[in-house]
Amino acid sequence: MNNKIVIIPTYNELENVENIIRKVMSLQPEFDLLIVDDNSPDGTGEIVIKLQSEFPRLFLLPRKEKNGLGTAYIAGFKWCLQKDYDFIFEMDADFSHNPDDLIKLYNACNEGADLAIGSRYITGVNVVNWPMNRVLMSYYASSYVRLITGMNIRDTTAGFVCYRRKLLETIELDNIKFRGYAFQIEMKYTASKFGFKIVEVPIIFTDRTQGESKMSKGIFKEAILGVISLKIKSLFKTYKRI
Repeated sequence: MNNKIVIIPTYNELENVENIIRKVMSLQPEFDLLIVDDNSPDGTGEIVIKLQSEFPRLFLLPRKEKNGLGTAYIAGFKWCLQKDYDFIFEMDADFSHNPDDLIKLYNACNEGADLAIGSRYITGVNVVNWPMNRVLMSYYASSYVRLITGMNIRDTTAGFVCYRRKLLETIELDNIKFRGYAFQIEMKYTASKFGFKIVEVPIIFTDRTQGESKMSKGIFKEAILGVISLKIKSLFKTYKRI
């Protein structure tokens, strides 16, 4: 059995989903792929079902409705843990994350990291096609998170990562509360509080060219306010590996 699987959450990714599946399926070493689709009205799920006959390592986890990025990943994590995967990846469907970089993230975890982050900011600002206001918002959001939490991570909101199985088994997935981009911060912060080894791997992030961004002011607000609540809650919690 392959021990590596990529989770891609989708909602209305008709323009991207077949191309991203074909690219991930072409990689060496091989990765399995789980699409978590939130009942996309544009037929994204139907495309995945059609491609499953061509790619036996492609799986679909359908959900009844759009219910947030965080809940999609949590559902995917639980599915992957039940299937005994050792390395579990997060990646977007829109090619903003280069699938070739999955290999770099895998190598980092295979060589000892518990969490490998595809980082836009570990070697400067490596972002292509974003408007300047979006770049500044993202960059300074990560700076703000580091200030509040004390995490030594340059790209705290990154959504391109690899987890080792033992990390996801340890952090009590049902206690992860945030649904939007604050979910990414909460996962990293929880991993750091448990003392897991976190490594940032430099990548180049390219803004999507097909489909629509899921970013909103509400998601950004959740991240800003959520960081404060995370820090406060951590003061009253003991992080001990079992």
